[in-house]
Formats: sequence, structure tokens, C-alpha cells
Amino acid sequence: MSAFGDSGLRIQFGETISPKTNQRIRSFAVLLEQEKLHGILEWIPTYTALSIVYDPYVISYAELEQFVLDLKEKMTRINLPKADVVHIPTCYGGDKGPDLAQVADHNGLTEEEVVKIHSGTNYLIYMMGFTPGFPYLGGMSKKIATPRLTVPRPKIAPGSVGIAGEQTGIYSMETPGGWQIIGRTPLKLYDPDRDPPILLKAGNYVRFHPVSEEEYKDILETVRNGTFHPHVEPYREEEDGCAG
Repeated sequence: MSAFGDSGLRIQFGETISPKTNQRIRSFAVLLEQEKLHGILEWIPTYTALSIVYDPYVISYAELEQFVLDLKEKMTRINLPKADVVHIPTCYGGDKGPDLAQVADHNGLTEEEVVKIHSGTNYLIYMMGFTPGFPYLGGMSKKIATPRLTVPRPKIAPGSVGIAGEQTGIYSMETPGGWQIIGRTPLKLYDPDRDPPILLKAGNYVRFHPVSEEEYKDILETVRNGTFHPHVEPYREEEDGCAG
């Protein structure tokens, strides 16, 4: 544990990105939610750590530190909610995936092979950031890993599916960005008028489902009128594909 500014505490759960570290962070976050300690304002999970923001006028750093130590003793007894797999319809290539050809060329593959590999596994949602609803996903095959763009784009459309190094993710809002864009989903990952506003949740999984341009348009229309609901199924580890 270490201080996180003048009103925060950072707890390190591992040194590398891994499902085991993620499980420990999720377990601790569940306990924080259950305990509801007065004075804790929020907590921020990341790949390898969790930071707590607290009100120093309500609880001292020393008191919070002891609370964290006590809570960590309970972690092995927590039962995490079972994970779901959210299917993300994605139109690959064309104007929705302008960098698909670059990713294929960089890895000596065809565009069809990139799509097959990218959509062939379940991706663990490790954490949410850098905008509301943006999922950082783990499990992408190294076969399609591609460096970021040398010059970032000033605008990336919401729903854009990108690759940066060995990571893949989905832009939830229109923002600048340097990820290689290989496709786009018509789903809204963030909608302030929806309850809850964020579609995905850390600890669950996503699986990309290739759709045609026409299917994309049809789904987009149902998303706009509020009648589309993504396919969700229980996560089964034994059925997960290999992302090596």
C-alpha cells in the first residue's frame, strides 16, 4: 500500500496483467461495495492495482490503512459473481475499419484472417477507462498485434474497434486516438440517458461478432429506437478459444 495524493491510498495486487491479478482486484472491489465504509468516496480499479479516494475529514489515512488490511484477510472467502459474455456485433473493414489492411499487412495475414482471429476468442474486460464506457480487453492474439498509429487521428467515431500493440478495445465516445481501427460496432457503449449508462462491466467478457454492412445498418436502427439488446451468455472457461 502507498499514499495516492493527499486523499488517496493505492493497493498493488500484482506486477503483471493477468486474470489472477484481475480476480483479486475484483474480489477486493466487491468487499468495498459490501462494507460501505463511511468516508470512502470512490475506488478506481486498474490492470494491477486499485486506488481508494477518501475524505480525510471523515477517516484518517491510518484508519483506512487498517481497514484495507482487515479487508484483505476476507478476500479468500468472497464469491465473485459469475461472468457473462456480451456479444458485440462488428462491421470490419471499409470506412468503419480503415486500418484493417494495415494490420493484415503488418502481420503477413489476409484481412479475412485478421477478422477470424480477432473475433475468435472471448476477451476479459480488465478495466474501464479512458473515457466512460471504454473497455480495456485482455486475451488478444499476438498474431494480430500492431503498433499504434504514428500520427493519432483527431477524431475516432464512437463504437470503433481498435488495436494498439497487443491490446484491443472499443471507443465509447468521439475522441482523438492512435489505435489501429479495424471495425465498428453500432452499439452504444456509453449513453447518459440509459440506466445504467455504461453497457459493459469489468470482470465480464466480450466477443466480437462479424456482421455485414447491411446488418450493421439494421442493428443501428434498432439501437436508435431502443429495441436492440445484445446477446449475453454465461462465460464458460472450457469453451473459450485460444488467443495465443
